[in-house]
Amino acid sequence: MTDTLTLERVFTAPLELVFDFVTKRENLTRWWGHEGMTLPEEMLDFSRTGAWFSVMKSPEGKTYKVSGQVTKVAAPNLVAFTWGWHDETDDRGRESHVMIELSDLGDGKTKLVLSHRDLPDDQSRDNHRMGWTSFLRNLEAALS
Repeated sequence: MTDTLTLERVFTAPLELVFDFVTKRENLTRWWGHEGMTLPEEMLDFSRTGAWFSVMKSPEGKTYKVSGQVTKVAAPNLVAFTWGWHDETDDRGRESHVMIELSDLGDGKTKLVLSHRDLPDDQSRDNHRMGWTSFLRNLEAALS
């Protein structure tokens, strides 16, 4: 078992633009969430430390809430935050940690490395892999 998930993507977009899309509310709300879901409620701002949350709603009407604290912002290369799912009674579950690192590859390309650590088991890691893969497809579409 490994408690860390790591995903890498290369975007055809300059570093500063990708950083704006992973930190600023007006851009986060364009791609945050699983494909096909909406964001009826959110407090997404990863440009500064502090609390954040989002409620994602599926086409079938099921809602999923996740929240945490932005713990580090180092423009234009890094943002880190805690992550915890809420249950049906809005109790927040186990906390894990996410870090998004960006690097300039030149020629208008940016490498993104997303690390999600302190996941409880392989199933959680695999579920988060599917979720983050969907999020990152949304990000790629929003950047193009």
